[in-house]
Amino acid sequence: MTVPTKTLDTFENPSPERDYTIRMTIPEFTCLCPKTGQPDFATLRLEYVPDQRCVELKALKLYIWSYRNEGAFHEAVTNRILGDLVAATAPRFMRLTAEFNVRGGIYTTVVAEHRSIGWQAAAPVDLPP
Repeated sequence: MTVPTKTLDTFENPSPERDYTIRMTIPEFTCLCPKTGQPDFATLRLEYVPDQRCVELKALKLYIWSYRNEGAFHEAVTNRILGDLVAATAPRFMRLTAEFNVRGGIYTTVVAEHRSIGWQAAAPVDLPP
């Protein structure tokens, strides 16, 4: 039986010699409003440049599932998830964008980022049409 867990398994980056971006969309995030106990729904967008470790997808799914019955403010849960992912993978760069569904007529989007000390993003490359 599969159950939610706060464990984030990782695996070795297959190409640690280069910067590359991993992007994930997690459309089924849920937690509970800490004031009312009603469910909050969000789409999480994770982008990161790995260093030595990458997050394993099934472990990430079970980790995200573990928030389903927890009360959390949008800002707090976004930063907690980012902190846990950074602790597990030690990426060069990581951004978590949490796009919460409407609540009381207000949409909330929280963006949290981590950069390793000294890491600089490569300049964008503009190719001709």
